[in-house]
Amino acid sequence: MRRKSRRPASPLPQRRGVDPVHLRLPLEGPWPTLREHLVERLRAVPAERIDAALREGEIVGEQGPVAPDEPFRPGAHLWFYRDLPPELPVPFELVVLHRDEHLVVVDKPHFLATTPRGSHVTETALSRLRHVLDLPALSPAHRLDRLTAGLAMFVVRPEDRGAYQTLFRDRLVRKEYRAIARYDPGLSLPRTVRSHIVKERGVIAAREVDAPPNSESRIDLLEHRDGLGRYRLRPLSGRTHQLRLHMSGLGLPILGDPVYPVVLPEPAPDDFRRPLQLLASTVEFTDPLTGRERRFESRRTLTAWTDPADWADPRGLSGSLGSLGISGGSGSSGSGPRTVR
Repeated sequence: MRRKSRRPASPLPQRRGVDPVHLRLPLEGPWPTLREHLVERLRAVPAERIDAALREGEIVGEQGPVAPDEPFRPGAHLWFYRDLPPELPVPFELVVLHRDEHLVVVDKPHFLATTPRGSHVTETALSRLRHVLDLPALSPAHRLDRLTAGLAMFVVRPEDRGAYQTLFRDRLVRKEYRAIARYDPGLSLPRTVRSHIVKERGVIAAREVDAPPNSESRIDLLEHRDGLGRYRLRPLSGRTHQLRLHMSGLGLPILGDPVYPVVLPEPAPDDFRRPLQLLASTVEFTDPLTGRERRFESRRTLTAWTDPADWADPRGLSGSLGSLGISGGSGSSGSGPRTVR
């Protein structure tokens, strides 16, 4: 069996925390020039754009920029930057709570994606952190939904990634969330919810089916007032949208949820009103590299609870941190948190 060749290091640096595109050319083919192969391979890119990139030296091989008439070279490696569509800036701060040689732990705002996906590329926590902290090899230890605020962990060195990702895979990270939903005096809490969740690719909403449970959540009521409850949610598994689906199934959809119990029309890209009132508040684990017990806590609060009138204001953002669905806070230790824009 042929051993897979190792990808050479990119001659192009990241741009705003985003890696350049890497292409490995086929080992054989009918194309007399690289240009003809690229036109056929990159069908979504106009031929004129490829010609311009070749003229300007924007497509680079291991020996430098590729010439417009460069012959096709079987197995060669190429790099170039994607033409990214403009992204609307997410106008909320990403706060670094902890940084050492192994981990970066952040307090993520609502609406900011954790990693590049779909139309969110530079406006993601990973791209911001790579760029501002100058950590091009930074990678996520887990994923936090774009609409959910709170704690997200990133691994500094590629060789440490597997150790931390295994913690999440093996459910060795103790996680707590806070959520705001309506209060139902007839619902007995705390309780454990178990169900079989199915999430189909390309379908925004997950669903529960009649099958052996593959998800488990512990749900507690912390306090209630004015028809609202503040809940502590502890996922004992890690299915997509698990907490949101389980809360909705109890008749307690989380405030601001655009998917459960029904999928609502997608808001305008610049509509940052009424964020999902779900916060990843605490993570605890034994560090697999140092053996130390780790505990991190979010400094954010959910404004449907702390300032319900402002959260429900149909006029939208008033300019305060509260109206952005977050409350800023101080750091956990040392010199305090660092904000990343």
